[in-house]
Amino acid sequence: MPIKIFIDQGHNPAGSPNAGAVFGSIYEGDINFQVGLYLKEILDNDNRFEARLSRPTAETVLGTDNSSSLASRVEMANRWPADYFISIHSNLSTNPAINGTEMYIYRFGTQANWLAESILDGIVAAVGTKRNGIFTRPSLYVLRATNMPAVLIELGYISNAQDAEKLLNDQYQFAYGIYRGMLDYFGLQPLQNQTMTVG
Repeated sequence: MPIKIFIDQGHNPAGSPNAGAVFGSIYEGDINFQVGLYLKEILDNDNRFEARLSRPTAETVLGTDNSSSLASRVEMANRWPADYFISIHSNLSTNPAINGTEMYIYRFGTQANWLAESILDGIVAAVGTKRNGIFTRPSLYVLRATNMPAVLIELGYISNAQDAEKLLNDQYQFAYGIYRGMLDYFGLQPLQNQTMTVG
């Protein structure tokens, strides 16, 4: 039985409800969508996994406001039911010097905690972002309402020049880093045909 991974590309397209952060011409929702799409492509080439997306197309809009958008993502994962829930986001700060990758989980000492550790290590190794660590965010709906281990990834800061360059140009590498972190968590080796090349 393949491991069932629900990939939630955080937020919706620009101009719709729950559109996410914007910095200049950079839209968080666009980055989240493409990294999730690449991750699904990678997992689809590994028969040990089965993956589904919250936003299968760039035009997919979930919900009519923030609350219903989050609820629809969780409902899809729970109904499947997924074995693991991975929510992909990009961060924003008023301080342009703040940068790096971080992970949010419901609580420490859980399977989500160990998965987050592995994914964080995988991203930092693949892309070279700063390792900011893992934080508990029990108030986040996608972490508290899912019936399976859930992690929320903040890939990097669109408000930081170095991170933004990576988020725009290294989206496949971010996805590959998530994949390699997942393999480490499950104690699996990469397949012979899985290399970090742009899909």
